[in-house]
Amino acid sequence: MLTQALLVDDSRSALDFLKRLIEADGLVEATAFLDPIEAMAVARERDFDIVLVDYEMPKMDGITFIRELRSQPKFADIPVVMITSIQTDEIRMKALEAGATDFLPKRPQAMEMTVRLRNLIKLGFAVRKLNDRAADLANEVAAATRKLQEREEEIILRLALAVEYRDNDTGEHTLRVARYSRIIAEQLGLPPRLCRDIYLAAPLHDVGKVAIPDHILLKPGRLNDDEMAVIRTHAEIGGRILADSHCELIQLGAAIAGAHHERWNGSGYPNGLKQQQIPIAARIVAVADVFDALTTRRPYKEAMPPQAARDYLREKREHEFDPACVDAFLARWDDVLDICMAQNAVLAPSLQPEPAAADMPVGAAVTSA
Repeated sequence: MLTQALLVDDSRSALDFLKRLIEADGLVEATAFLDPIEAMAVARERDFDIVLVDYEMPKMDGITFIRELRSQPKFADIPVVMITSIQTDEIRMKALEAGATDFLPKRPQAMEMTVRLRNLIKLGFAVRKLNDRAADLANEVAAATRKLQEREEEIILRLALAVEYRDNDTGEHTLRVARYSRIIAEQLGLPPRLCRDIYLAAPLHDVGKVAIPDHILLKPGRLNDDEMAVIRTHAEIGGRILADSHCELIQLGAAIAGAHHERWNGSGYPNGLKQQQIPIAARIVAVADVFDALTTRRPYKEAMPPQAARDYLREKREHEFDPACVDAFLARWDDVLDICMAQNAVLAPSLQPEPAAADMPVGAAVTSA
C-alpha cells in the first residue's frame, strides 16, 4: 500500500519539485494543491500519512493550516512538515505550537531533502500501522464486549423467565413489564444507556417469588391477610438475592426487585420509602408492573380493559405512583396499546379498547402483589 502524502504550496514550481522528489522511490502517492483552502477541504474527506505545507501562502498561511489540520482527530499523530525560507525562532516556535513535526528549507539541497523526507515517510507509515492496529484492537474489544453483554442479558432474561414460569404464567409478563418500563424511561428523557439497562433489569422485579411457597403463589383465589404478608416478602427477598453483585445490571435489578412495591406516598413495602427515596428504576417498574397486572387475566381475576387500567393509574397518580412516571407512560399511550393488545389478542374480548371504562370499577381488580 502506497503512503499517501498531501502537498500544499502556492508555487507551482516548488510543488512540482516536491511531488517528483517524494514520489521518486515509488513508495508514495502525492496529492498536490496550490490553494490551501481546497487542500483543507480534501483533507477533511480523505486520510493522509504525511503532510508537507508551505509557510507563506495567500488565504491561509502554513501555521494556520497546520493548526486546523491538527484539530481533526485523524491528523493528530501523522508527520506534518512546514516548508519555509524563514528560519527565525519565532516562526519555528509558532509552527511547533501549532503541531508541526519538522521543518524543511524552501531551497534545500536534493540530498538533504531526500534523506529527511525518507525518514518522515517511514514515520508516517509507522504511524499508519499503529493506528490501523489500534483500530483493529478497538474493534476486537468492542466485539468481545458485545458478546459479554449478550451473555449477560441472556442470563438475566432466563433467570427472570424461570421465576415467571413458576408463577403459572408464560413468561410474557416479564417481557411486557420490560417494554413498558423502557417506554417510560425514554419518555422521561433518561440517558439511552440507562433506558437500555432498565429494560434489561426490569424482568428481575419478581425474582424474590422463588422463595414463596407454591400453595400461596399459585393459589387460585384471593389471598388472606397471612398469605398476603408472606407473598409481600418477595420484594425484600429479591433485593437480597441480587444484592452485592459486581454486575451493574444485577445491581439495578436489586434496586428494582427491592423497591418496586414502594409507593409514592410512603404506603408501600418493604421499607415504606416515598417519593425520591425510591430509586427511579423502581418507580418506573412499579407503573409498568401494575398496568400489566391489571390488564392480564390471572387465576383469581379477569383482565381489565386498558382504558380502565389507564384510569386507575391516573387515580393513583401522586398517591401510589410517581406522577412523572405515570405521565410519561400515558404520553406514549399508542405504544402501550400496541404492546398490550399484541399479547392480549387471543384473550378475553373484554380486553379490546372501549370508548369508556365505566363498566369495570377500578377497585374491582387486584393489582400485582
